[in-house]
Amino acid sequence: MKRGFTILAIVTAVLLSFALYAALVIAPTEQTMGNVQRIFYYHVPSAWVAFELFLINFIASVFYLVRRSAKADILALVTAEVGVVFCTVVLITGPIWARPVWGIWWTWDLRLTLTLVLWLIYVSYLVLRRFSTSSQTPLLAAVLAVFGALDVPLVYFSIWFFRTQHPAPVIGGGGSLDPRMGWVLLYNWIAFMCLAWLVCWTRYRLEVAQRAVHEVEAMQSLMEGTR
Repeated sequence: MKRGFTILAIVTAVLLSFALYAALVIAPTEQTMGNVQRIFYYHVPSAWVAFELFLINFIASVFYLVRRSAKADILALVTAEVGVVFCTVVLITGPIWARPVWGIWWTWDLRLTLTLVLWLIYVSYLVLRRFSTSSQTPLLAAVLAVFGALDVPLVYFSIWFFRTQHPAPVIGGGGSLDPRMGWVLLYNWIAFMCLAWLVCWTRYRLEVAQRAVHEVEAMQSLMEGTR
């Protein structure tokens, strides 16, 4: 397992380095927006990875509700944490990109609003997991995660069915994208997925170790209390 982790870490570092080079050098400069458009290669893959992590969180939460599996509960927690990080990147890079292009940092555009709601739902999920000491916390968190996952398709399809500040989707939605831009976007997506996998792997192992320590401490406290 240690060897696999090392290999994944090296691969991730190489992919992130090449993806950065591709975004800054290989990708052509967009004619209308200029170099500021290059943030696209971080904004969009971050959103895709966040959606993927929230999907895994949804599946793990449903599995926990059915089987009460501790591993599923840990997986749900970990993917929510890392998903919130990537979603935060989306909410930060979006206004940075929007300011020179739209002339505003933020507008209550449907997709922007739904993305903010999605972020708030999963932040609430993490707050619940962090500060609630009830034995029912994992159950309540799983229910909240299932509810939060319903917002993901709303965010994704908002620009397909409604007129928003965002342009029409360039992939599968009638838009156009230079093939070189498409490849660079793919590189960054793969690199970000590997990064998310690496962080989730690390966080999962840490959470398993923490729970094992807490169980030992609880057992020791119980034994001391019975003496």
